[in-house]
Amino acid sequence: MKKNAVIAMILAGTTLLSACGTNNSGVANSSPYASGTGSPAASADGGKLEILTGNVGGKTPEGNAEFEKELSEKLGLDVTLDKPASDYDQKVLTSLSSGAKYDLIEISDLAKLDVFINQGVVTDLSDFVQNSTVLSDPSVIPTEEWEQVKGPDGKIYGVFSKFQGATMPIIRKDWLEKLNLEEPKTLDELYTVLKAFKEDDPDGDGKANTYGLSTSGLYDIQGIMSAAGLKSRYVMQEGKRTIPYATDAAIPMYEWFAKLVKEGIMDPNFITNDTAKMRNLFLTDRVGMITYWDAWVGMFNNLKKTEDPNTTFQAEGILSIPAADGTILMRRGDPDFWIIPANAPHPEAAKKFLEFWNTQEGITLGSLGVEDFDYTLDNGAYTLTEIGETANMDHGVPYWYNSTVKSPFPALPGVEDAMALSKQYATLELSLSTWPDAEKIVNNYALKAMSGQMAAKDAVAQMQKELKGANLID
Repeated sequence: MKKNAVIAMILAGTTLLSACGTNNSGVANSSPYASGTGSPAASADGGKLEILTGNVGGKTPEGNAEFEKELSEKLGLDVTLDKPASDYDQKVLTSLSSGAKYDLIEISDLAKLDVFINQGVVTDLSDFVQNSTVLSDPSVIPTEEWEQVKGPDGKIYGVFSKFQGATMPIIRKDWLEKLNLEEPKTLDELYTVLKAFKEDDPDGDGKANTYGLSTSGLYDIQGIMSAAGLKSRYVMQEGKRTIPYATDAAIPMYEWFAKLVKEGIMDPNFITNDTAKMRNLFLTDRVGMITYWDAWVGMFNNLKKTEDPNTTFQAEGILSIPAADGTILMRRGDPDFWIIPANAPHPEAAKKFLEFWNTQEGITLGSLGVEDFDYTLDNGAYTLTEIGETANMDHGVPYWYNSTVKSPFPALPGVEDAMALSKQYATLELSLSTWPDAEKIVNNYALKAMSGQMAAKDAVAQMQKELKGANLID
């Protein structure tokens, strides 16, 4: 496979519902399914397992088939892996509403989990998790993490599929150095940097063909909205539901974005971009900063280094812009997790998978992929194949919770520094079941304000009116 095909394959292999990731992979753990103990016996529940996933598997149809075969052998089950190429969110909603029967479904939206719980379409996993020697082990899943996947009734409804990091501004550090600019720490400094990325020919081709900033809609501008102290999604204030992005305090921030659009500093397609288009602009020297996941800092650097060993490209994750009182807001993303639908035909097979997925053997499969296809193992030495290099050690588990499983490969360039920022500053968002409806209204008017289609003051006023009218804020 030619190196210049690497980026295209990776970009095509990531879906919107899943959050993102890269790097790592595992070795050395105590596990009921660890190497040497043999695969588990055939399922006691019919021997079948049907999975709907947005992330897990290979990066190509052939790779996905190899993964499905390997997973079947590891579990002793006849595994079917349904991995839609697009519209994963809609596929999940359609499947659950139509009564389609999967044993496991991967989701990454806690607000939707609450909706599914209210609809009675997901299985209570509390007893299973608490009685599992694998999942109840705090070294496998830290005890406090389970709070994320509990419903309003305090019961556990999901099991993590991987460790999720945080989002942040990701900037071209090599462009900063080339233009003698410092990392921006205020909104004014950020404007200066983005304007220079637009006007000062940072890629050196003599053409005015670069942008300062690109996003994929509001995904994820938390690192910039932090400058006004605005937390994404809901915030409870004195027992009342508020949405900071829909308050008057957001007006100057939307006006700031509109200024970038008016001056040609911001990618004009940010409203319709999906995350793949945004990433592609960054990787092809078209934009100097995007807002995305910490894990992708390493992914970007590794992809460019694989394509050209002499590249000067250097992505770096930076802190959110501090608010006036010094507060720094970073968004820890919703976790990626599995649910067992209430109508799952083979729930015991699904539980077998959930334990396996968090062991050394499961993590190795979810990160490195399939032995002798994605990697080889010779006398304890792991070597990625060319196919494995394109997958970048991400078959659904670029990072994991299990602290006893260590990676046989060094971290990708820049990712450890980015994740250190996430661990220090990132916090979860409040996910209420009304967020999916509120999000549509917020997105509609926020994007109109940011793009200059509507005065920010009017957009926020209309946003508030519709949110209150629909009983989505108090």
